[in-house]
Amino acid sequence: MANEISGFNEAELDKFETFRMIVERLRGKDGCPWDREQTHESLKKYLVEESYEVLEAIDRNDMSDLGEELGDLWLQIMLHSQIARESGEFSLEDVLRSVNTKMIKRHPHVFGGKEVADAEEASLSWQEIKEQEKNGSQSLLTGIPGSLPALAYSQTVGRRVAAIGFDWENADDIIEKLVEEIEELKNAATPEERSHEFGDVLLVLSSVARRMDVDLESALRQANARFTRRFQYIEEVCRGRSLDLRGMKLADLDVLWDEAKKEVG
Repeated sequence: MANEISGFNEAELDKFETFRMIVERLRGKDGCPWDREQTHESLKKYLVEESYEVLEAIDRNDMSDLGEELGDLWLQIMLHSQIARESGEFSLEDVLRSVNTKMIKRHPHVFGGKEVADAEEASLSWQEIKEQEKNGSQSLLTGIPGSLPALAYSQTVGRRVAAIGFDWENADDIIEKLVEEIEELKNAATPEERSHEFGDVLLVLSSVARRMDVDLESALRQANARFTRRFQYIEEVCRGRSLDLRGMKLADLDVLWDEAKKEVG
């Protein structure tokens, strides 16, 4: 007899229909009180949290954890779809029909007779088709979520305007602009001016990252993680050597920092 988990045949646990049935039951009359009271609004924070946990698994290159976190993210999508179906807003089939249609239409070089030379040309084709769907009635920047982290928002804006040629000719030009913006930051005299100029520096940095094919948000997350690992190593070393971290000279801290880089990366 096949193994079972609370009435579910183990052989059914990799089926999409099982997933759909579980979510429907959670939201049903005799389902889970917590799941039943959720709304699109109440689930927003969990959608954000699960998305970031997926990103962290990717940053750690932990494929086992990534598989699990993708399941958690998928659950959020299924809950939103089930809530919408119950209220008559849309169904999961509507979601699938929409994304399938979009993927087919925006990839004529895969599902049609169009040819593209490389990934850049494919991206340009995607943007052109997207603009045609809007009939040119909306801004190129319409639809970028304002809730995106500022760095990610900046890179998204940069990618969209660069797709129509609003961009520096080469990366060296952007570096020169960065030097110019840093000089303006150095000369800023008031808190308001410094905030303004610092924002301009970050904006240009996002363009540098885009041209170098660096995901700015991911790069900063990884840098934060490295700093955290190294600083925690220093704290542990100080405890082990009975050193007062707060009273140490900067030169001594630098030595420990170099040690941390070698030991924990």
